[in-house]
Amino acid sequence: MMLGLMQNQPLLISSLIEFAERHHGDAEIVSRRVEGDLHRYTYKDAAHRSRQVANALDGLKLGFSDRVATLAWNGYRHLELYYGVSGSGRVLHTINPRLHPDQIAWIAKHAEDQVLCFDLSFLPLVQAVHGKCPTIKHYIALCEPDRLPADSGIPNLQSYESWIGAKSADYVWPSFDENTASSMCYTSGTTGNPKAALYSHRSTLLHAYAAALPDVMCLSARDSILPVVPMFHVNAWGIPYSAALTGAKLVFPGPAMDGKSVYELIEAEKVTYAAGVPTVWQMLLTHMKPAGLKFSTLKRTVIGGSACPPAMIHAFQEDYGVEVLHAWGMTEMSPLGTLCTLKNKHLALPAQEQMKIRLKQGRSIYGVDMKIVDPSGKELPWDGKTFGDLYVKGPWILREYYKGEGGDPLIDGWFPTGDVATIDADGYMQITDRSKDVIKSGGEWISSIDVENIAVAHPAVAMAACIGVAHPKWDERPVIAVVKKPGMDVTRDELIKFYDGKIAKWQIPDDVVFVEAIPMGATGKMLKTKLRELLRDYKLPL
Repeated sequence: MMLGLMQNQPLLISSLIEFAERHHGDAEIVSRRVEGDLHRYTYKDAAHRSRQVANALDGLKLGFSDRVATLAWNGYRHLELYYGVSGSGRVLHTINPRLHPDQIAWIAKHAEDQVLCFDLSFLPLVQAVHGKCPTIKHYIALCEPDRLPADSGIPNLQSYESWIGAKSADYVWPSFDENTASSMCYTSGTTGNPKAALYSHRSTLLHAYAAALPDVMCLSARDSILPVVPMFHVNAWGIPYSAALTGAKLVFPGPAMDGKSVYELIEAEKVTYAAGVPTVWQMLLTHMKPAGLKFSTLKRTVIGGSACPPAMIHAFQEDYGVEVLHAWGMTEMSPLGTLCTLKNKHLALPAQEQMKIRLKQGRSIYGVDMKIVDPSGKELPWDGKTFGDLYVKGPWILREYYKGEGGDPLIDGWFPTGDVATIDADGYMQITDRSKDVIKSGGEWISSIDVENIAVAHPAVAMAACIGVAHPKWDERPVIAVVKKPGMDVTRDELIKFYDGKIAKWQIPDDVVFVEAIPMGATGKMLKTKLRELLRDYKLPL
């Protein structure tokens, strides 16, 4: 065997911020702060302060691989923790502040967090949980010393600025095995206790490379990127890493994620690329349309987290000239799995045919392999019609959960995603449902996502969720729960008629239930389990 004669350097997260400092030192990082103002500095500044974070952690006598938790919005201090914690060999644990306090306390204890760094807007949450987090020895508020509350009730609470401010920025990033754990993120835990995906330096860097590719997020030093997707939600889809890798300008929205604030930030900072879940973009479009606003620089947005309604893709593209990149992934996948961009052979197709492709979740990114299987595990054809359970594998996909929770999740080396999908001959995957949400009517499957997308296309509908309801003859029939837009009205019959010609007759929902709100999970996904509970006394009109 002849080995190559290349240098062997481990893929470490610290190398990203070192690269950004050396080659893109003056590129801007702009953050809307909890304090309300805009903060500006550069990658050079971020690298400097990340080294101070590393020295501050050493000062706490934290051991290698000890966990440092965050409850924080997207901002420059959170970014410094991304690099200072992982770069120094500790594990960054981003906690979702939208979870129930009991879940947060359980997660912090399960992870054995030693330090908790939090934005002051989450002080009430920290006050509620700190007595239930026995492993946390240090609490750091992400603020200036004069912003610390006089009586927080949290022992030895420090301000972040005084904590790192006293430390030197003279620090040599350690070198270690690239398979070392770098960060962890817990699943939202809609059933049972949450489980943690534990990412490595290697998996994070490979994911950062892949995300920046032209057929994926297509990031470059010419971009101004707004990650609205939270840094506590699967590391903001890897954007804080890919941005440093490419030297792109970063724009952080902080806590202000309403349509008006997001629009103003996009315009003021000349954002070219934005990323977020459909609910955020719905707020943005709702703000823009009545005011007749347009974008002056935004060219692309990646939408994931849940299926993007076709009406939203149409609105972005036709009304505002913004290309929507439909994406799919999971916490267990770091998270990117597929992204939807056209191939060369599709460029000559009519716009309508191109749109049919864009509505899919897209093609595998290099590094992710996928297949669909039937209930017996047999692989199914890629014909765009046959659907089955979606399985994935690759170097940034989970092998097992932290502490072995739930046992071995893999089936013959593949991770079962829990999604039901089709894959066409060109490799474009389309999610038709979550396996637990698919509706079986008279032996035929009905995609709840298809039913929801049509409802949301109605001008009076703000949100819609489709569930299956027991039926004596057909086993299950679809029913759509609908939230109307403020000041607009639509009747049950009008909405049912709206489905005519858009879907097979037997797939049209049997009924419409108007609700004030649809239950949402901590990551912005609809909770159909909760919706079924709310409608447990509902009976189909037979």
